[in-house]
Amino acid sequence: MSTPETATDTALDNGEPIIDVWMQHPTLRHLSHDMFASLRRWMGMETPTEELPLELTIDTMDGGGVSIGLTAAWYGPAGDLINNDEVAAYVARYPDRLRPVAGADLSRPMEAVRELRDRVAEGFVALRLVPWLWELPPTDRLYYPLFTACVDLSIPFCTQVGHTGPLRPSETGRPIPYIDQVAIDFPELVIVCGHIGYPWTTEMIAVADKHPNVLIDTSAYATKRYPVELVGYLKGRGQDKVMFGTNYPMLTPAQALANLDDLELSAEVRAKFLSGNAQRVFGL
Repeated sequence: MSTPETATDTALDNGEPIIDVWMQHPTLRHLSHDMFASLRRWMGMETPTEELPLELTIDTMDGGGVSIGLTAAWYGPAGDLINNDEVAAYVARYPDRLRPVAGADLSRPMEAVRELRDRVAEGFVALRLVPWLWELPPTDRLYYPLFTACVDLSIPFCTQVGHTGPLRPSETGRPIPYIDQVAIDFPELVIVCGHIGYPWTTEMIAVADKHPNVLIDTSAYATKRYPVELVGYLKGRGQDKVMFGTNYPMLTPAQALANLDDLELSAEVRAKFLSGNAQRVFGL
């Protein structure tokens, strides 16, 4: 991975707080996995052979002006790529910069529920599950005990929407019918939909409009690549519904925010987008 960039033409220049709601400090088994070959190709990255120092992640946050990052665990059918213990250890080293987001093993839903309860008691602020990793849409019955636990624990459920950049099928990322149905079944569940929903961005906006507890984060997309309909939504009726994210390390904060000023957001909307909505939704 390249050395951290210094942000130019970003919120850092204005001294604004920034919260990255979708990132992960990757283990080597996560970052070097074969399924991410497409992302490494797009980003011009070599397959790593050594663990990424946690200090590099913090330095990269500094380079993009990010004050707090929500760093998540990753669990899939073949085992964990980043486990909850590792996430807890990262946060323990930088408690003022990182907040922990739990992962879960869907194949053991009751064990996953028990662990989620324990993790929230330790300070974890959300649950993130990546449907394409399981090749199971979020309407699958294995998710529902965890959704119930999220509501009971008053934490958000974070998930991926849109096409799948890694080498896995994209069907699970459709906002309609999957997010729409989950929000109908669990109206109290706060659902944060990462990666914009492209190429179904209009569907994603419609679902966020329909359900008061459905939100969108912009992870995996630089500001210059935001679909025009998302920018219009962010500036208008969706200003309380959209949050900033990077998908670091595949995209750094400096890369993600390089053209932020070109969006011509008002000061109020910009503050909500960069940190205010995240503070409210995740209780930061």
